[in-house]
Parts: sequence; structure tokens; C-alpha cells
Amino acid sequence: MAAAVNPHPRVAVIGIISDDQGRVCAGRRIGPLGGGGHLEYGEDIFACVERETLEETGLVVRGLKVVGVTNDVFVENNKHYITIWTICERADPEQQPERLEPNKCEGWAWKGWDEIKADASDDEKAEEKNLFLPLANLVRDFPDIDVIVASALADKAQQR
Repeated sequence: MAAAVNPHPRVAVIGIISDDQGRVCAGRRIGPLGGGGHLEYGEDIFACVERETLEETGLVVRGLKVVGVTNDVFVENNKHYITIWTICERADPEQQPERLEPNKCEGWAWKGWDEIKADASDDEKAEEKNLFLPLANLVRDFPDIDVIVASALADKAQQR
């Protein structure tokens, strides 16, 4: 029997979008592969996250800063992604995410980092909560991601 061919890793870009209470926009996935977008050939990282966020949530955002990279292997799906995490700000702070890809996402909610970290605390809990693997890896690999995001947003606010 021939061995399964392992595809080359792909690059995905995901935006971290916060509300005024420090919660982040998180999707409830339907399957093991979820939100975030593939970086297209020649595309800028921030252009990718802005495009994908608009396509998936209807939110108009601006990419501000890369804050993390995760190595995400979906063994069951034979997929491997290098995921670039970026902080984004909404053009309209009052705009709420919409469910624009019902085949991929049950809906969007604002979640606190503590809740996300608790959901990612072990593989069984993350699977039970249907937590997107790259998000689980982000909070495991960068346990202070909440501080990193808050600091970057505070720096941005001071620049205004």
C-alpha cells in the first residue's frame, strides 16, 4: 500500500479582534478546520487578514501588528498550517460580526481570554468545546497573549 502523500504546509492568517471590554471575537466552528484565511500568492499579511475577516464576519478591520505564529497540524485531515496571528481594529467599534459562512461557523461571540485559556487547558476539553486548533495552540504557546494584545492596543491608542 502506498504511503499517504503529505502536502506542504500552507500559510494562514487570523485576526485577533477585541471589543472595548478586552474580549475577542471567536467563532464556534462546525468542523475541525475553521476560520482564518489562506495567504494568497504575493498578498500582504494585513491585506489577507482584512480580506478574510470581511468575508467571514462582515467586519471591516485594519491589521495592526503580528503578535504570534503557531504550527498547526490537523492529523485527521492531513493538513498543516503555519498560522500568523495579527491584532486588528474594527473601523466601526460598534459593528458586530455576522455569520457569513454558515457551512463553516455556527456563529460568533465575544469571549474573554480566561474562558479561551480554560477551554484550551487540555486536548480533551478543547475537543469537547470544539476549540479551533490554532486558537488552542496560540494560548498554549503564548500564555500571556492577553497581555501582548492589551499592550499593543494601548500603544496604538497612545499614538492617536
